[in-house]
Amino acid sequence: MIELVLSKIKVDENRHEQLVVFREKDGNRYLPLAIGISEINSIKLKLSGIIPPRPMTHDLLLNVLEGLGARLMYIVIDKIEKNTFHAKLFIRKENGEEVLIDARPSDSIAVALRSGVSIFAEENVLDAAGVTEV
Repeated sequence: MIELVLSKIKVDENRHEQLVVFREKDGNRYLPLAIGISEINSIKLKLSGIIPPRPMTHDLLLNVLEGLGARLMYIVIDKIEKNTFHAKLFIRKENGEEVLIDARPSDSIAVALRSGVSIFAEENVLDAAGVTEV
């Protein structure tokens, strides 16, 4: 697994989509991911430091985990199939048991950024979709 850091959020005017761009923490490859407008808005809210008066959906998920005595450990963008990325949430329950939850990368990223956990990608994902310039 390769740790990623958020590089930038970009709007691709030609394709009318929002991109979240990650960079390898200790490398020079980038991983651009097209994500939906609601997830981009959720990410931008967190990055801007704005705290909404009521929990947003990604906050709600973290509140539920905490209420159940579990916590998000990290996320992994673990595969790409037919130009669709897949991710996993790695959760540790109160008893120490680890649970993997299948999730969309966009939601996983929004939750990870809210909780401050690391974001990883499998090597094969970076091999398939990584670029050296964005």
